[in-house]
Amino acid sequence: MSESILISDALSKQCAEKAIPVQELPENQGRTQKIQYYVQSGSQAGMFANRLRKNAKKLAQWSKRQHVHCYRLYDADLPEYAVAVDVYHGEQCWVVVQEYEPPGTVNRDKADQRLAGILTEIPRVLDVATTQVFLKIRRRQRNTEQYEKLGDFRRFYRVEEGGCRFWVNFEDYLDTGLFLDHRPIRLAIQSQAKGKRFLNLFAYTGTATVHAAMGGALSSMTVDMSNTYVDWAQRNFDLNQLGNEHKLVRADCLQWLEEQARMRHKLQFDLIFLDPPTFSNSKKMQEVFDIQSSHVALIRHAAALLAPNGALYFSTNFRRFVLNREALANLHFEDISAQTIAEDFARNTKIHYCWKITHV
Repeated sequence: MSESILISDALSKQCAEKAIPVQELPENQGRTQKIQYYVQSGSQAGMFANRLRKNAKKLAQWSKRQHVHCYRLYDADLPEYAVAVDVYHGEQCWVVVQEYEPPGTVNRDKADQRLAGILTEIPRVLDVATTQVFLKIRRRQRNTEQYEKLGDFRRFYRVEEGGCRFWVNFEDYLDTGLFLDHRPIRLAIQSQAKGKRFLNLFAYTGTATVHAAMGGALSSMTVDMSNTYVDWAQRNFDLNQLGNEHKLVRADCLQWLEEQARMRHKLQFDLIFLDPPTFSNSKKMQEVFDIQSSHVALIRHAAALLAPNGALYFSTNFRRFVLNREALANLHFEDISAQTIAEDFARNTKIHYCWKITHV
């Protein structure tokens, strides 16, 4: 788990052209000021710049062939520069930099200088304005910690994927509204959705539903318990002009699934996408959720709504996840993880696991 640290507008203005247009958490003011000082001092990162340039050249050809507009350009390729760099192409090119929290054995000043070097090189190599670069610092969280809203800028930007349009936000939340690693499974859903009834669980901003709808889904139901994400999903639906046959439901997915699975006349879906969080102790949920201990009941309940010849796609990004096949012996599992890892995530094949589940 992790959290974003954003640098304040006031502090950014002090840094003139090299400002990073993001907020800051108060307890990190000292560090962000140091990073900005190093940026102003002209810190460089030659090895990082060379690797970024090489990756940009390679992925530019791939992204053009595949019509991919948002992708991961760099993911801690060099241990000394432990960041992920994501590129979003829309009306402009935006770059999101996520620093992985360095271990305690790493000298903090050295880590800050390296991060400043990264922030200096990205605008040069990618030819973007510094105001189009967004910094997020990820740190490990205990299971008892939850993500919180990080800002209130409310600035949204429009991007495209597979003929679908989405609103993304680079400042207010840890994630942008579009999980880049799930692009292949979203495109697979789009290609299989024609004439089918689609269910999207733990739907986040509803991106998979938009893909299903644009692929010709007969109808859909999109379930998430967050008001923020349900509203965001509605905006994505409106952006793509989805009709009333595509329903949004604000509900605790665990409770909603359990209730639906118990119904005598159950809802039936031909295509289901189930992408739960690794952990949640949200106050809106009736109980603490942990994917390892809860996945059997979760998959059973989802499968109860799966039509006889339907397909349920289950994904998790919990790296230590172990699927309990014995407890789910009445279902057939096909591990399609390798098929859902695109070229921009080839260095990090454990970014998620994915199974196609059907009735035996």
